[in-house]
Amino acid sequence: MQLDYALENGVNFIDTAEMYPVPASPDTQGATSRIIGNWLKKTGCRDKVVIASKIIGRSSAYSAHIRTTALSGNSIEEAINAELKRLQTDYIDLYQIHWPERETNNFGVRDYKHNPDDAWEDNFNEVLQKLETQIKAGKIRHIGLSNEKAWGTMRFLEESKYHELPRMITIQNPYSLLNRTFEGDLAEIAMREDIGLLAYSPMAFGVLSGKYVKGVAANNARLKLFERFSRYSSEQCTEATKRYLAIAERNNMTLAQMSLAFVNQQAFLTSNIIGATNLEQLKENIDSINLTLNKSVLEEIDKVHATIPNPAT
Repeated sequence: MQLDYALENGVNFIDTAEMYPVPASPDTQGATSRIIGNWLKKTGCRDKVVIASKIIGRSSAYSAHIRTTALSGNSIEEAINAELKRLQTDYIDLYQIHWPERETNNFGVRDYKHNPDDAWEDNFNEVLQKLETQIKAGKIRHIGLSNEKAWGTMRFLEESKYHELPRMITIQNPYSLLNRTFEGDLAEIAMREDIGLLAYSPMAFGVLSGKYVKGVAANNARLKLFERFSRYSSEQCTEATKRYLAIAERNNMTLAQMSLAFVNQQAFLTSNIIGATNLEQLKENIDSINLTLNKSVLEEIDKVHATIPNPAT
């Protein structure tokens, strides 16, 4: 089993969410956490792992089957209680807000366009107070962000500082060779404010394995099963992937390992969140921790990035 192998080989951070698995569905919602919970109960290894989970942010048609109240009312407490039950544990180590409640540019939207009719009202302080209540109750230990922007990150940190409220310690955002947008304002915030990046999609939905450009992707590959996840499938992404693949092959590496090693070497990184369809992929991914990219390879990567910057957002 992948979880057993991961734990045996040094992985101790497991990330889930109330919405998982994706794509979100009323029939499967929460199944990822239940699988993890069953594994924790079977192995008795709760004290050996850090469990992270997330509550959905702004309500939308995509998440309406979970709730329509976003973070208002008793949503946070109810979400945590339900997740604890699925995970079969008394506490969650890291609890994250899955995405902002306010309207902003997420999930493939490149630029921010302000909507003056957005009904959201500033509730950063209120959300932190609710999370503090759950920390004091012993249900969660630390808090973090996900898919957040620079403004939202600093607002949370500001509220924590000036009102002595719990502090966000991590931010889980996409980061890969095809999406280095975190290196903008958020990288400076991460370094100066000590809020670590939990990089998700470091393999760009499997695109950075090279299997799609090589035409060897299996029928159960994510982008074949779920065509709606197309942010890594543009012409620019494909061209950039081909160039990164050439760099990897010239330097006797797989593209997957080069891609993960690149993420691992970033100073603002706290955890590189990998995912694999099968055990062989997992082994290859974990082995990337033993790979260090030299200056020459990093310079080649940056040349591609300069020519095709952030083709996926």
